[in-house]
Amino acid sequence: MTDTTAPAETADDAMPEDDVFEQKAVRLAKRERLLAERTDASGGPYPVALPITDTIPALRERYGELEAGAETGVTAAVAGRIVFSRNTGKLCFATLQAGDGSRIQAMVSLAAVGEESLQEWKELVDLGDHVYVSGEVISSRRGELSIMVSDWAIASKAILPLPNMYSELSEESRVRSRFLDLIVRDRARETVIARAKTNASLRETFAAHGFLEVETPMLQVQHGGASARPFITKSNAFDTDLYLRIAPELFLKRAVVGGLERVFEINRNFRNEGADSTHSPEFAMLEAYQAYSDYDGIADLTQELIQNAAVAVAGSTTVTWADGTVYDLGGQWDRISMYASLSEASGRHVNPETPLDDLLAFAEAQDVEPPPHATHGKLVEELWEHFVKPGLTRPTFVMDFPVDTSPLVREHRTTQGVVEKWDLYVRGFELATGYSELIDPVIQRERFEEQARLAARGDLEAMRIDHEFLRAMEHGMPPMGGMGMGIDRLLMALTGLGIRETILFPLVK
Repeated sequence: MTDTTAPAETADDAMPEDDVFEQKAVRLAKRERLLAERTDASGGPYPVALPITDTIPALRERYGELEAGAETGVTAAVAGRIVFSRNTGKLCFATLQAGDGSRIQAMVSLAAVGEESLQEWKELVDLGDHVYVSGEVISSRRGELSIMVSDWAIASKAILPLPNMYSELSEESRVRSRFLDLIVRDRARETVIARAKTNASLRETFAAHGFLEVETPMLQVQHGGASARPFITKSNAFDTDLYLRIAPELFLKRAVVGGLERVFEINRNFRNEGADSTHSPEFAMLEAYQAYSDYDGIADLTQELIQNAAVAVAGSTTVTWADGTVYDLGGQWDRISMYASLSEASGRHVNPETPLDDLLAFAEAQDVEPPPHATHGKLVEELWEHFVKPGLTRPTFVMDFPVDTSPLVREHRTTQGVVEKWDLYVRGFELATGYSELIDPVIQRERFEEQARLAARGDLEAMRIDHEFLRAMEHGMPPMGGMGMGIDRLLMALTGLGIRETILFPLVK
C-alpha cells in the first residue's frame, strides 16, 4: 500500500507480556461484539464461507499495470490478511496479503459503504485479521492496485497481534513461530516454494530415467543402512521395541532384489545425535538405487539431479545465496581421491596400508583429535577433514574411502583396502554419498559381524547384523549403484541458508 503509517497495534518478539495481554483483551471484546451483533450463519468473527470471486495474485497479474487513477468497472471479491492499516476521517486504507505474499490495497470510504459500515471497520478491524472485501478494481492516485470497497466482512478475527512488520523476527523466533515468519518475511515463503520446486524437479529427473518412487518403513524392528544412533520407541500391539529408521537403504535394496531395478524414496530419517548448523535429529532424505550401475554412474545422476534442481529454483545452475554470494553449480564436477588428496594436502604419504599407530602419531602431531574407537578408516577420514575439506570450493566428489568405515560398499575393483564410495561436498559440507553397492552376501555377513564386534566394544553407531537383509541378498542382488542425499542440505546448497531455515518446522527445545 502506498499510504501507510506505522501501525498502532504491533508486536515484536520483545513486546512486554502485559501489552500482549492488553491487546488480546481488546480483541476478545471485539470478538464478543461480533458474536452478539452478527448472529446469522454467514456473519460473526468466524464465518463458514464467503462469496469470493478472485484471488489477490490473479488480480495483480491481470491489472498490475493499471495507470494511476485508472478505473476498470470490474467488481471483484477477495479475502486476505491485513498487514498494514491506516484509518482517516472519511477514508480507511488497508493492505490485504495473500498466502504467497502478494498484496492489494482495500479502500473503505464513507461514500461507498456508508457511515455505519465505515465506523464498524474502524472499531472492529485490526492488523492480522482476515477480511473479505468486494468492490471495483481501480488504481489509486498514487498508482496502487486497489479495491474500492462496497461490501466487507471479517473472515477470521485475530486475537493476538502480529509481529512488527517493519523489523525482522530473531532467528529463534522465526523457527519457533514459523507461522508468523511466513506472514511477515518474504524469504520464509520463498524457501518453502524453493523446497517444493526442488522436490518436483528431483521426481521429474528420476522419472526421465525410469525410476519408481516407493515408500519403506519408518518404524523398524532393527535399524540399519547407516552408522548412527537411533531413536527407540515401543509398540504396544507387538509388545516389542521399535526403531525410528536412520536410513531406508536396506529396504530399498530388498526392492531391487525383488526386481524393481530403479527405485528412489524421499522421506524422513531420524538420528538421535547432535544438532548444529548442518544437522537435525529429523531430516528429509533422498535415497536411490539403480541396478547394473556403479558409483560413477550414480555420481553422474546425482550431478544431474542437483543441477536440474538449481535450474528449477534459480533459473540456472548459478545460484545466489541469502548473503548475496553467487555460487556456480554448473559444468562437470571434480572427482578426487581421498587418499591422494590427503597425501598431497598434508605433505605425508598415506595409503590403505599405513598402520593405525602411525596415523595416531601423525594426528597427535597435527593436534587432530582421534575419533572414539579409532580405526584406520575413521582416522584417515578425520585427517582428510582437517587437511583437505577446508580447501574445497567447487562441488567435488571425494572418491574411494577406507573399507572399514563403509560396511555396505563393494571393494574397489583395482585398489586394495578401499571401497567404491564417494562423498559429494558442496558449499563446504557433505551433501550426498554414493556407492558401488556390495552384493556378495558372504562378504556382507563378514562386514556385519565386524560391525557387531565394534558394537560390543561400545561403538553406539556401529551396525547390527540384519539377518533378513542377508537372506534377501542370498536370493541374488544385482550389481547396482546407490546414493543418498539430504533434502534439507540440498536446499542449503541452493539458498545459502542454515538447516533450521530450510526445514519448515524444525525441532527446537
